Amino acid sequence: MIDPALVASAFALGLAGAGHCLGMCGGIAAALNLGGQRSRIVTLSYHSGRISSYTLLGGLLGLAADSIDIAAWTMGLRYLAGLLLIGMGLYIADWWRGMALLERAGTRLWQPVQRLSSRCLPVRRWPQGFALGLCWGLMPCGLIYSSLAWAATAQNAATSALMMFLFGLGTLPAMLATSLGAGRLQAFLRRRGLKLVIAVLLIASGVWTVYLTIAHGSHLQHGGQGAHQQMDHSGMDH
Repeated sequence: MIDPALVASAFALGLAGAGHCLGMCGGIAAALNLGGQRSRIVTLSYHSGRISSYTLLGGLLGLAADSIDIAAWTMGLRYLAGLLLIGMGLYIADWWRGMALLERAGTRLWQPVQRLSSRCLPVRRWPQGFALGLCWGLMPCGLIYSSLAWAATAQNAATSALMMFLFGLGTLPAMLATSLGAGRLQAFLRRRGLKLVIAVLLIASGVWTVYLTIAHGSHLQHGGQGAHQQMDHSGMDH
Protein backbone atom coordinates (compact mmCIF):
# COMPACT_ATOMS: atom_id res chain seq x y z
CA MET A 1 0.00 0.00 0.00
CA ILE A 2 1.32 3.42 -0.94
CA ASP A 3 1.87 5.81 1.98
CA PRO A 4 -0.40 8.87 1.52
CA ALA A 5 2.29 10.99 3.18
CA LEU A 6 4.69 10.13 0.35
CA VAL A 7 2.10 11.13 -2.22
CA ALA A 8 1.43 14.47 -0.53
CA SER A 9 5.12 15.17 0.04
CA ALA A 10 6.05 14.44 -3.58
CA PHE A 11 3.42 16.80 -4.97
CA ALA A 12 4.15 19.49 -2.37
CA LEU A 13 7.85 19.28 -3.18
CA GLY A 14 7.21 20.06 -6.84
CA LEU A 15 4.78 22.84 -5.94
CA ALA A 16 7.15 24.42 -3.42
CA GLY A 17 10.00 24.40 -5.91
CA ALA A 18 8.10 26.79 -8.20
CA GLY A 19 10.61 29.60 -7.87
CA HIS A 20 13.52 27.27 -8.51
CA CYS A 21 11.78 25.67 -11.48
CA LEU A 22 11.02 29.04 -13.03
CA GLY A 23 14.66 30.02 -12.70
CA MET A 24 15.98 26.81 -14.23
CA CYS A 25 13.35 26.04 -16.89
CA GLY A 26 11.29 29.21 -17.17
CA GLY A 27 13.16 30.47 -20.22
CA ILE A 28 12.51 27.45 -22.41
CA ALA A 29 8.91 27.22 -21.15
CA ALA A 30 8.26 30.84 -22.07
CA ALA A 31 9.92 30.39 -25.46
CA LEU A 32 7.40 27.71 -26.36
CA ASN A 33 4.55 30.20 -26.00
CA LEU A 34 4.40 31.49 -29.57
CA GLY A 35 0.64 31.83 -29.70
CA GLY A 36 -2.01 29.71 -31.40
CA GLN A 37 -3.33 26.18 -31.01
CA ARG A 38 -0.10 24.57 -32.24
CA SER A 39 1.88 26.42 -29.57
CA ARG A 40 -0.33 25.05 -26.81
CA ILE A 41 0.05 21.49 -28.14
CA VAL A 42 3.85 21.91 -28.28
CA THR A 43 3.84 23.31 -24.74
CA LEU A 44 1.83 20.39 -23.38
CA SER A 45 4.03 17.90 -25.21
CA TYR A 46 7.16 19.48 -23.69
CA HIS A 47 5.78 19.23 -20.16
CA SER A 48 4.56 15.68 -20.84
CA GLY A 49 8.09 14.73 -21.91
CA ARG A 50 9.59 16.40 -18.86
CA ILE A 51 7.30 14.58 -16.43
CA SER A 52 7.78 11.30 -18.33
CA SER A 53 11.52 11.70 -17.86
CA TYR A 54 11.13 12.17 -14.09
CA THR A 55 8.78 9.18 -13.88
CA LEU A 56 11.03 6.85 -15.87
CA LEU A 57 14.14 7.81 -13.90
CA GLY A 58 12.28 7.37 -10.62
CA GLY A 59 11.11 3.90 -11.61
CA LEU A 60 14.60 2.81 -12.69
CA LEU A 61 16.19 4.06 -9.47
CA GLY A 62 13.46 2.42 -7.37
CA LEU A 63 14.07 -0.85 -9.19
CA ALA A 64 17.82 -0.60 -8.60
CA ALA A 65 17.35 0.14 -4.89
CA ASP A 66 14.93 -2.78 -4.55
CA SER A 67 17.45 -5.20 -6.06
CA ILE A 68 19.55 -5.10 -2.87
CA ASP A 69 17.83 -7.13 -0.15
CA ILE A 70 19.93 -6.35 2.92
CA ALA A 71 18.45 -5.08 6.20
CA ALA A 72 21.26 -2.56 6.75
CA TRP A 73 20.71 -1.20 3.21
CA THR A 74 17.00 -0.72 3.86
CA MET A 75 17.65 1.05 7.17
CA GLY A 76 20.25 3.25 5.50
CA LEU A 77 17.78 4.23 2.78
CA ARG A 78 15.18 5.15 5.41
CA TYR A 79 17.68 7.45 7.10
CA LEU A 80 18.58 8.90 3.71
CA ALA A 81 14.89 9.52 2.92
CA GLY A 82 14.42 11.49 6.13
CA LEU A 83 17.62 13.49 5.71
CA LEU A 84 16.80 14.33 2.09
CA LEU A 85 13.38 15.60 3.09
CA ILE A 86 15.01 17.81 5.71
CA GLY A 87 17.63 18.98 3.23
CA MET A 88 15.05 19.77 0.55
CA GLY A 89 12.93 21.67 3.05
CA LEU A 90 15.92 23.77 4.06
CA TYR A 91 16.79 24.26 0.38
CA ILE A 92 13.32 25.45 -0.57
CA ALA A 93 13.23 27.84 2.38
CA ASP A 94 16.67 29.21 1.39
CA TRP A 95 18.06 28.32 4.82
CA TRP A 96 20.72 25.94 3.45
CA ARG A 97 22.02 25.62 -0.09
CA GLY A 98 23.79 22.28 0.26
CA MET A 99 21.60 20.66 -2.37
CA ALA A 100 23.22 22.95 -4.93
CA LEU A 101 26.24 20.63 -4.77
CA LEU A 102 24.17 18.08 -6.70
CA GLU A 103 23.70 20.62 -9.49
CA ARG A 104 27.44 21.04 -9.90
CA ALA A 105 27.93 17.27 -9.81
CA GLY A 106 25.35 16.82 -12.57
CA THR A 107 26.89 19.33 -14.96
CA ARG A 108 29.00 16.66 -16.71
CA LEU A 109 25.96 14.46 -17.22
CA TRP A 110 24.02 17.39 -18.64
CA GLN A 111 26.57 18.48 -21.25
CA PRO A 112 26.01 15.59 -23.73
CA VAL A 113 22.26 15.69 -23.09
CA GLN A 114 22.25 19.43 -23.79
CA ARG A 115 23.94 18.83 -27.14
CA LEU A 116 21.28 16.24 -27.95
CA SER A 117 18.44 18.54 -26.91
CA SER A 118 19.74 21.32 -29.16
CA ARG A 119 18.73 19.18 -32.14
CA CYS A 120 15.09 19.67 -31.13
CA LEU A 121 15.36 23.46 -31.49
CA PRO A 122 13.56 25.38 -32.78
CA VAL A 123 10.48 23.46 -31.65
CA ARG A 124 7.80 23.46 -34.35
CA ARG A 125 5.98 20.17 -33.79
CA TRP A 126 4.80 18.24 -30.74
CA PRO A 127 7.27 15.30 -31.12
CA GLN A 128 10.12 17.81 -30.90
CA GLY A 129 8.52 19.30 -27.79
CA PHE A 130 8.18 15.88 -26.18
CA ALA A 131 11.80 14.94 -26.98
CA LEU A 132 13.02 18.27 -25.60
CA GLY A 133 11.05 17.62 -22.40
CA LEU A 134 12.63 14.17 -22.04
CA CYS A 135 16.08 15.75 -22.27
CA TRP A 136 15.20 18.61 -19.95
CA GLY A 137 14.31 16.15 -17.19
CA LEU A 138 18.05 15.39 -16.89
CA MET A 139 19.22 18.98 -16.42
CA PRO A 140 21.51 19.69 -13.43
CA CYS A 141 18.94 20.68 -10.84
CA GLY A 142 19.47 19.98 -7.14
CA LEU A 143 15.74 19.74 -6.56
CA ILE A 144 15.30 17.09 -9.27
CA TYR A 145 18.35 15.06 -8.27
CA SER A 146 17.52 15.08 -4.56
CA SER A 147 13.89 14.18 -5.36
CA LEU A 148 15.10 11.24 -7.45
CA ALA A 149 17.35 10.04 -4.63
CA TRP A 150 14.46 10.39 -2.19
CA ALA A 151 12.09 8.50 -4.50
CA ALA A 152 14.63 5.66 -4.81
CA THR A 153 14.47 5.10 -1.04
CA ALA A 154 10.95 3.68 -1.52
CA GLN A 155 12.71 0.57 -2.92
CA ASN A 156 9.85 -0.10 -5.32
CA ALA A 157 9.83 0.76 -9.01
CA ALA A 158 6.11 1.58 -9.15
CA THR A 159 6.12 3.68 -5.97
CA SER A 160 9.30 5.56 -6.94
CA ALA A 161 7.88 6.24 -10.41
CA LEU A 162 4.62 7.49 -8.89
CA MET A 163 6.50 9.79 -6.50
CA MET A 164 8.39 11.39 -9.37
CA PHE A 165 5.24 11.62 -11.49
CA LEU A 166 3.54 13.52 -8.67
CA PHE A 167 6.62 15.68 -8.21
CA GLY A 168 6.36 16.55 -11.90
CA LEU A 169 2.66 17.35 -11.54
CA GLY A 170 3.56 19.66 -8.65
CA THR A 171 5.86 21.64 -10.93
CA LEU A 172 3.17 22.02 -13.61
CA PRO A 173 1.27 25.04 -12.22
CA ALA A 174 4.38 27.24 -12.22
CA MET A 175 5.66 25.99 -15.55
CA LEU A 176 2.30 26.24 -17.31
CA ALA A 177 1.82 29.71 -15.87
CA THR A 178 5.09 30.69 -17.54
CA SER A 179 4.23 29.00 -20.82
CA LEU A 180 0.74 30.48 -20.96
CA GLY A 181 1.58 33.87 -19.49
CA ALA A 182 -0.44 33.56 -16.26
CA GLY A 183 1.34 36.23 -14.25
CA ARG A 184 -0.93 36.13 -11.19
CA LEU A 185 -0.43 32.41 -10.69
CA GLN A 186 3.33 32.83 -11.01
CA ALA A 187 3.26 35.56 -8.37
CA PHE A 188 1.22 33.38 -6.02
CA LEU A 189 3.54 30.39 -6.38
CA ARG A 190 6.56 32.60 -5.75
CA ARG A 191 5.19 33.82 -2.42
CA ARG A 192 7.65 33.42 0.41
CA GLY A 193 4.90 32.36 2.82
CA LEU A 194 3.81 29.43 0.64
CA LYS A 195 7.39 28.22 0.29
CA LEU A 196 7.99 28.44 4.04
CA VAL A 197 4.82 26.50 4.93
CA ILE A 198 5.69 23.64 2.57
CA ALA A 199 9.37 23.73 3.60
CA VAL A 200 8.47 23.38 7.29
CA LEU A 201 6.11 20.49 6.49
CA LEU A 202 8.88 18.74 4.54
CA ILE A 203 11.36 19.24 7.38
CA ALA A 204 8.83 17.93 9.92
CA SER A 205 8.16 14.90 7.70
CA GLY A 206 11.89 14.26 7.43
CA VAL A 207 12.42 14.50 11.18
CA TRP A 208 9.50 12.12 11.75
CA THR A 209 10.93 9.66 9.23
CA VAL A 210 14.32 9.67 10.96
CA TYR A 211 12.65 9.25 14.37
CA LEU A 212 10.60 6.27 13.18
CA THR A 213 13.71 4.70 11.65
CA ILE A 214 15.63 5.07 14.91
CA ALA A 215 12.69 3.64 16.87
CA HIS A 216 12.36 0.73 14.44
CA GLY A 217 16.08 -0.03 14.66
CA SER A 218 15.98 0.08 18.44
CA HIS A 219 12.99 -2.26 18.47
CA LEU A 220 14.77 -4.74 16.20
CA GLN A 221 17.90 -4.58 18.35
CA HIS A 222 16.01 -5.21 21.59
CA GLY A 223 13.95 -7.90 19.92
CA GLY A 224 17.10 -9.65 18.76
CA GLN A 225 18.65 -9.43 22.23
CA GLY A 226 15.47 -10.84 23.77
CA ALA A 227 15.44 -13.77 21.38
CA HIS A 228 19.13 -14.43 22.09
CA GLN A 229 18.51 -14.40 25.83
CA GLN A 230 15.60 -16.82 25.44
CA MET A 231 17.85 -19.21 23.52
CA ASP A 232 20.49 -18.96 26.26
CA HIS A 233 17.93 -19.74 28.96
CA SER A 234 16.57 -22.61 26.91
CA GLY A 235 20.06 -24.04 26.57
CA MET A 236 20.68 -23.74 30.32
CA ASP A 237 17.44 -25.60 31.10
CA HIS A 238 18.67 -28.51 29.05
